Amino acid sequence: MFFKKVEENIELWGSEKDDTEPLLPSLPTHRTFDYVLVANKVDNEQKALRQEAFIAQLKKKNIQITRIPHDNKEFFGLRAPSAMFEDYQYLLKVSDSCNWCGDEKGAVTQATRIRIVHFILHNTYINTGENLEELLMKDVFETMFCLHERKEQKKLRKKWARWTALFRGQPVNHIKSYFGEKVALYYLWLAWYTKLLVPAAILGVIVFLYGLAFFNTNPLIKEVCDSNITMCPRCEKRCKTWQLSDSCTYAKVTHLFDNEGTVAFAMFMAIWATLFLELWKRHRAKHVSKWKVYDWCEEEEELIMELVNDPNCKAKQFRHSYLQSTLVLILVTLMLMLIIGLAHALVVFRVVAAPLMSESKWDFLKDNANLVSVFLGAVLHYITIQIMTRVNRWVSLKLCDIEKLNSLAATERSFTVKMFTFQFFTLFSSLFYVAFFLGRINGHPGNYVRLAGYRLEECHPSGCLTDLFIQMAVIMLLKQTLNNIIEFTIPWCKRLVNEKAAKKLERKCGYCYRKACRDENGCIEPCDICKLRDWLRNYHLASSDAFSLFNEFLEMVIQFSFTTIFVAAFPLAPLLALINNIFEIRLDAIKMVRLEQRLVPKKTNDIGVWTKLLEAIGVLAVIANGLVIGITSDFIPRLVYRYHYGPCAKGKLNYTDCMEGYINDTLSTAYMNNSNFDAFINPWESHNFSVTECSYRDYRNENDYSLKSQFWLVLAVRFAFIILFEHVLVLCKFIAAWFVPDNPTQVKNERLQDKLTRLKDELREKKLSKSTDV
Repeated sequence: MFFKKVEENIELWGSEKDDTEPLLPSLPTHRTFDYVLVANKVDNEQKALRQEAFIAQLKKKNIQITRIPHDNKEFFGLRAPSAMFEDYQYLLKVSDSCNWCGDEKGAVTQATRIRIVHFILHNTYINTGENLEELLMKDVFETMFCLHERKEQKKLRKKWARWTALFRGQPVNHIKSYFGEKVALYYLWLAWYTKLLVPAAILGVIVFLYGLAFFNTNPLIKEVCDSNITMCPRCEKRCKTWQLSDSCTYAKVTHLFDNEGTVAFAMFMAIWATLFLELWKRHRAKHVSKWKVYDWCEEEEELIMELVNDPNCKAKQFRHSYLQSTLVLILVTLMLMLIIGLAHALVVFRVVAAPLMSESKWDFLKDNANLVSVFLGAVLHYITIQIMTRVNRWVSLKLCDIEKLNSLAATERSFTVKMFTFQFFTLFSSLFYVAFFLGRINGHPGNYVRLAGYRLEECHPSGCLTDLFIQMAVIMLLKQTLNNIIEFTIPWCKRLVNEKAAKKLERKCGYCYRKACRDENGCIEPCDICKLRDWLRNYHLASSDAFSLFNEFLEMVIQFSFTTIFVAAFPLAPLLALINNIFEIRLDAIKMVRLEQRLVPKKTNDIGVWTKLLEAIGVLAVIANGLVIGITSDFIPRLVYRYHYGPCAKGKLNYTDCMEGYINDTLSTAYMNNSNFDAFINPWESHNFSVTECSYRDYRNENDYSLKSQFWLVLAVRFAFIILFEHVLVLCKFIAAWFVPDNPTQVKNERLQDKLTRLKDELREKKLSKSTDV
C-alpha cells in the first residue's frame, strides 16, 4: 500500500495523464505507405539489374510498389497486402508468449505495419544472395525510411516535442502508439530516473552546503592557510620547494567534498540506486500490463515474422562453439588492455606535463602546474572518449559477427554488453587511477617511482579527493553539455541545409489543387505530386537507425554510472544529472519528432539487458564508494587522529578542537644531510634562501624512511571500514530489493482477470462453433 501511494504521488507530480489516448489506434487510411526506398538513377547495368531483381522479389510477396521518378532519383513507395497482416495476427493468436497483446484481433496499427515491412525488407534476398543491407552498401539503393504520419506528428509536436513543454509529463501511450513500446519504455524509464534524481540532488546540495558552511572556520583549513611549513619539490631539478600556505584555496575546495556528510550521502546513494531499480520494475510492470505486452517475447515475434516473410523458412538453430567463444574472449581482453593502456598514456601525460609547465614563463602556469595538468588531463580524457566511442562500436559489431547469434534480439543483447563494457573502461579507467593509485605508489624522497623518467604525481596534503572531483566534473560537464549541443545542432543544421534543397525539389514537383489530397482524415488516394512532396519532406530529415535509441540509452546509463559510482567524491553529480535530463527528454523528443526520420517501431516489454547492467552498476557503486571513502578520502585518517593521536585522545581537554595539529601529523620530514638525496639539487632553493629540510605527505620515520606504526593502524582501520561499509550496504540493498516487490498486486490481479476473460471467450467460441455445426 505504501509503495502504491508513493508511485501514485510521483505520477501525479511528473506524468501527464493521457487516458484519452487509445492504446491501439484505429487502422490508418490506405493513403499511408509502409516504407519508401530511394535509388539514384544508375547507368551501371549491374546495379540496375540488382535493383530490378530486388523490386521483383518484393512483388512476388504481393507488396504493392508505387514508382515515382524525380530529378535524378527514383522513389519506391511500398505497401504490404492485408493478407500479410492477417497471417501475422493469426500467428500471434496461436503463439506461446505473444497471444494476449491485443494485436491478434482488430485493426493493425501503422507502427505494426512498419515493423513487419522493415523485417521483410531486410530478409528479402535476390538470386546473388544479397539482401537490402548489402545493396545499400553497394549503392544499388541510396536509402530507405518509413514515413511520419503528419496528423499524429502534429499532435506530438503540440503536447510533447517542444521546449515550452519542458516541465510537462510524457504522453507515453501516444509515444507507444507512434514509435512503439521500445521508445515509449525509454522515455518512461528516463522520466522515472529524472523524478527519482530529485531527492538525491537535494541531499547532494545539502552535503555541499554543509561543507560550504565551514569553509572559513574549519580548523584543518586554518592549519593549512596559517602554516609556515616548507614542502618538498613536486618534481626533480626543475621544481623548487613551496609553502603549504600557498595551497590554501586547494584545501578549502577539498573540504567542500571531503567531509563527514559525504559518507552519509554515499550510503544514501547506494540504497537509492536499489530502490530506484525496484520501483522502476513496478512502474514498468504497470505500463506493460496496460499495453498487453507483459509476457511478450521478441524472439518469438521474430519467428512469427520469419513465417510471414517466408512460409517455408527454417528456424535458425542455436549454436555454440568453444573456439568462437575463446576467440571472442581473447579479443575482448586485448581490447580492454588497449583501453587500460590509453589510461596509462593519460597518466604519463600528467606526469610529464606538470614539471614542464613548472618551467613556463607565465606565472600562472608555473604556480599552478599540477592543477593545470589535472584539467588538461581531464580534457584529453574527454577527447579520447569521443574517439574510442567510434572504435568501440566498430569492434563490438565485429565481435557480434564472429558470434553469429540466432536472433536479432540476442545479437542486440550481446552488442549492448560489449559496447557498454568497452565504454565503461574507456570512461572510468583514468578515474580509477586517480581514485585509488594517485599518490600511493609514488615512493618517498630519495627513492621516488618514475614513469618515462619523471616522478609520479603526489596528492595534496589536504587529500586526493579534489583530483577525482576535478576529473569527474570536467568529464561530466563536457560530455553532457557538448554531447547535447552536438546531438541537437547536427540534425538541426542538416534540416536547414536540406530544407533549401527540398524546396527546390518540391517546386519541380508542381502544385496539387485537389482538395482531397490536403484532407488528412480523407480516404482518397493522393496524387503522385502529393505523394512525392510527402516523401521528399521525410527524405530530407536526418537519418535514424537501430543505433539512434541505443545511443540514448548508453548515454543515460553511463550518466547513471557517474551519478552513483564516485558520488562520494562529487555530491553535486545527481544535481547535474537532473538538470541535464530535464533538457535531454525534450531535446530527444524534438529530435525524434521534428528533425529525424521516423524510427522503426519495436515491440518489447522491458528495457532489456540494460536492467541487468544497471543492477551491476548498483553493486559496483557500493564497492567503489566504500573504497573512495576508505582509501581516497581522509575520513579514516581524521577519525584515527581524533580518537587515537589527537589532543582530545591524549586527555588535553583545554584544546578547542580535537583535530588541531592533524595536517602536521600527516606529514613526514626529509633532511638535506641524508645520503638518499643525490638526485636533488643541493641545497634546495626557495624564495632566494637555502632550505635544509622539507615536508611531504606520508607516515614515515625521519631517519630511514620506514613506515610508522601509525600508517599500519590507519591502513587496518581503512580495510575494516571498507568491509563493514560494503557488507552493511549490500545487506541493506538485499532487504530493500526483497521489501519492494517487482510486480504490484494490482497488476497481478488484472493479469489474472484478463487471462480468465480470454479463456472464457475461447470456451464460448468453441461452444458456439459446435452449436453452429449441429
